[in-house]
Amino acid sequence: MSSIMTNSAALTALQSLNATSKNLEATQSRISTGYKVSQASDNAAYWSIATTMRSDNKAMSTVSDSLGLGASKVDTAYTGMNSAITTINQIQQKLTASYGQTDASKEKTQVEIAALQKQLKAYADGATFSGTNMLSVNSGATATTATDVKIVSAFNRSAAGAVSISTIDVNVESIKLYEAGTTATLAKGILDTLRVGSTGAATLTASAPTLGAAAVATDTYSVASLAISVGGVAASDTQIQQMMTVVDTALKDMTNAATKLGAAKSSIDLQKTFTQDLMDSIDRGVGQLVDADMNKESTRLQALQVQQQLGVQALSIANGSSQSILSLFRG
Repeated sequence: MSSIMTNSAALTALQSLNATSKNLEATQSRISTGYKVSQASDNAAYWSIATTMRSDNKAMSTVSDSLGLGASKVDTAYTGMNSAITTINQIQQKLTASYGQTDASKEKTQVEIAALQKQLKAYADGATFSGTNMLSVNSGATATTATDVKIVSAFNRSAAGAVSISTIDVNVESIKLYEAGTTATLAKGILDTLRVGSTGAATLTASAPTLGAAAVATDTYSVASLAISVGGVAASDTQIQQMMTVVDTALKDMTNAATKLGAAKSSIDLQKTFTQDLMDSIDRGVGQLVDADMNKESTRLQALQVQQQLGVQALSIANGSSQSILSLFRG
C-alpha cells in the first residue's frame, strides 16, 4: 500500500541512520579519549572498579614516597653508625697503646681519646634526616624506652573494602648511641650507658673507679666519658684493661645495631620495588577493563562511516518514493 501520510521505508531508514550515528558517536568518543569506559554510564561495574583501583594507586604512590624518605632516614643513621664504629676502633687502639705506658704518656693519649669521644657525639648528633635522629635520642622525662621509627610500607585493601596501613618499624631502643632522657629506668645509649668494667654488661648502677688504683670488679665506665688520665692521675693498667672490655662490648653492640639498620634498609628497598611493581600491575589491570582497542575502534569507525553514508542514501531514496504517487494522478 502506498501512502502519503506514512512513509514506512523512510521511518525504517531513519531509525537505521540514528542507530548508526549513535554508534559512530560512541566510537569517536573512544578514539578521542582512549577509553571504552570513560564514565559510569558506559559500564557501571567496570567504571567503579577502575575508579577504586586508581584511587589505591595514588595512595601507593604516596607509600612509595614514604619508603624513599624512610630509606634516607635509615641510610643517614647507618652512615653515622659506620663512622662511629671506625672511631671507636681508634679509641680501642689508643687504649691498647696506653697499656703499660708512663703516666705522662697516658695523659697525652687522653687528649686524643677525648677528641675521639667528641667526634663520636658529633657523628650521632649529625645523623639527622627530616627531623629524625635514631642515634642521638631524647625520649623525655617520662618514657621508659625510645620510640620506634615507623616507615609506611604498604596501603592495603581487604576483600570487604576496608583499608589499612602497614609499616616497617625500626627499633631505636636497640640502636641508639646516646640517650638524653631522664627517666630513672630508661636505658642509656650504647656509648653513654654505664658498663661493668669486668664484663662490659650495661648497668643502671654507677660505681665510679678510683683512678690509679687496682681495678675493682664492680667499677663502671661508659665509652662516652671514660678517661685514662684526669688531673695528672693516670688509670692503672688493670683499669685500662677494664676500659678495653667496655669499649669492645660497645663495639659489638654497635656492630649489631649496624646490622639491624642494614636489614631495615634491605626491607625498605624490597618493599619499594614490590610497591612499584604492584602499581604497574594495577595500571595494566585497569587498562584491560577500560582502555579502548584503538585498532578495533579504527576499523569500526571506517565501517560506521560507510554505514552512515549508505543510511543517508537509503533515507533519500525512501523520501523520494512519495514523489512516484504523483504519476498516478497525471492525465
